[in-house]
Amino acid sequence: MLRLLTHQLIIGVKKTLACHASTVLPLADGRVLVAWFGGSHESALDVGIWLAEKTQSGFSEARPVAASLEPHWNPVLFQALDGRILLFYKVGRLIQDWRTCVIESTDGGRTWSPERELVPGDTSGGRGPVRNKPIRLASGRVLCPASVERGLWRCFIDISDDECKTLRKSNLIEAAGTGHLDEGLKYWQGLASQTKLRGEVFDRSQLPAEYQHGRGIIQPTLWQDEKGVHALMRSGEGAIYRSDSFDDGESWCEAYPISMPNNNSGIDLTQLPDGTLLMCYNPINQNFGARSPISLAASRDGGESWEKLCDLEAEKGEFSYPAIVSRGNHIWLTYTYKRENVAYWEFEWA
Repeated sequence: MLRLLTHQLIIGVKKTLACHASTVLPLADGRVLVAWFGGSHESALDVGIWLAEKTQSGFSEARPVAASLEPHWNPVLFQALDGRILLFYKVGRLIQDWRTCVIESTDGGRTWSPERELVPGDTSGGRGPVRNKPIRLASGRVLCPASVERGLWRCFIDISDDECKTLRKSNLIEAAGTGHLDEGLKYWQGLASQTKLRGEVFDRSQLPAEYQHGRGIIQPTLWQDEKGVHALMRSGEGAIYRSDSFDDGESWCEAYPISMPNNNSGIDLTQLPDGTLLMCYNPINQNFGARSPISLAASRDGGESWEKLCDLEAEKGEFSYPAIVSRGNHIWLTYTYKRENVAYWEFEWA
């Protein structure tokens, strides 16, 4: 079913010690853009957004397209109907407080506009796509898969009817069975605040395990079919979670677990012309478990059941945060390779 066309590592000349969270966008002229964040280590002040492009002669040398004195995170490439290429990314020292910025290109990614905040003054923890690509619905509406990591992790969908010039949020989507954590978290936050007021150091060992790392769901990936719009989400619950919308993304049901495992790391999927869903993921059901192997699975029934197709990497190391897109039956896939490079694959679905 899958025919391999090419496979390589993107970064030839290393410009940073570490890299992570790639995004991929094929263009009509045959070039392919890939971006990621890179610096001395994740969350370091020197982390910026890097970009390389693939032509017939191979990948260009990576170049920085966004940087400042704050950490940058999770770039996402998307092309508007008028041809503009949008590059979204997060900026901020704390994930729960990061903001979303965007730059635009009108010449196929060769030059970029000055940075602007996507939703000026937003304090909710980042708007627009959090890690995975937006999708354009049959109606023309664009949905950006988003999430917040303050307290209990939750997802939402940013809705745009003007090609991401303005956005409005859907309801917050919670993972079934985790909402009760909010009251407990408020108690522990209050205890920490009281301790600080008394001049004491809060002992984080008192904090229950479920609050140490965040529970819930983040980083949705989206598709549309004849039934509605659907999201699969990374979770801290050991499984991939799903939510559905039957009103063009306006409202979403409580997220529920599916049969596929999740290691609390990123997933992504793409939909092929025959309706098949291809998902890239780590098949591990342990919270913050190993990020190897990284695998491809297919669903031919709208995400109700999945068949593992292959492992792309299975050795010891980190292979994570995939980005997968398709045009017709042509598929492009990237992911983090041991935090030191970006792996690139092209396939044909037959």
